[in-house]
Amino acid sequence: MKSAFLFPGQGSQYEGMLYDLPEDPAVKEILKESEEILNISIDSLHTKEALSSTKAVQQCLLIASVSALKVFEKNGLIPDFVAGHSVGAFGAAVASGVISFETALKLVTKRGELMEKAYDLGYGMAVVLGLDEYKLSEIVNELFDEKEPVYVSNRNAPTQITLSGSIKGLERVIEYVKANGATSAHLLNVSTPSHCPLFQQVSEELKKELDNCELKNPKIPISSNINSRLLTTADAVKEDLAKSICYPVRWHDAVNLLYEMGAKCMIEMPPGNVLSKLAQQAFPLVQTMSVTMNGIDDCLYVMSNQ
Repeated sequence: MKSAFLFPGQGSQYEGMLYDLPEDPAVKEILKESEEILNISIDSLHTKEALSSTKAVQQCLLIASVSALKVFEKNGLIPDFVAGHSVGAFGAAVASGVISFETALKLVTKRGELMEKAYDLGYGMAVVLGLDEYKLSEIVNELFDEKEPVYVSNRNAPTQITLSGSIKGLERVIEYVKANGATSAHLLNVSTPSHCPLFQQVSEELKKELDNCELKNPKIPISSNINSRLLTTADAVKEDLAKSICYPVRWHDAVNLLYEMGAKCMIEMPPGNVLSKLAQQAFPLVQTMSVTMNGIDDCLYVMSNQ
């Protein structure tokens, strides 16, 4: 049975998340390295106040996911595939050997800074349940206002889709879809309009940063955020990491590709269990687990018996 590791993105964070990581020397080593790279105390990075910053959130997500990854690697447990949702793609790149943890942490720090600088107050994201991508796109196009733009962004599931843009524009769309078929619609705890054309400049700046980094060909195939294909070269990974910030994350398609490639065991790295729940809902026959919810020991046991 083939396996895949899933690396979560923004929205999975919570206060004190780094305290919930496995008690393991490999985790402590990553935490120590993180403090040295960022020149900041880990304790101050995942407070409620700190997590109001997109930069801090992305740093914490990478630190948490790679910390757990290192426990699997220490035990000789390597997946057949990896995939990361949004900023989680940097954790997937570390897992596949494309970039070092240090490089990834510096990149997500820069990514967060660029995002905050581009759009901060008055912008964000929302999630809509119960409408498919085609219907929601029709509604967004009909209500589009250049002064308060809204775009369809992430396709997390066939009828769980996110929107990005102006808060006022998002609120207008939310009100409309609630009266026209959506089972739920609300703003997300995200302060930037990720994965839409508003971040074209951020994508270009991030590409420049990536051009200055040494990337290696993946040792483990990575399921792309944006084109539903396996990434097997350094250049393909670089393009995916840079472009995904201004393109919709087609997460359901990325996981569907893993399923079609034979991945019947999917384990989500910390924090949370958002991605494992989505996988379980979409593919009931897949064995899905998360380190946060199932514990590292059970996840290690399942991986060792693949």
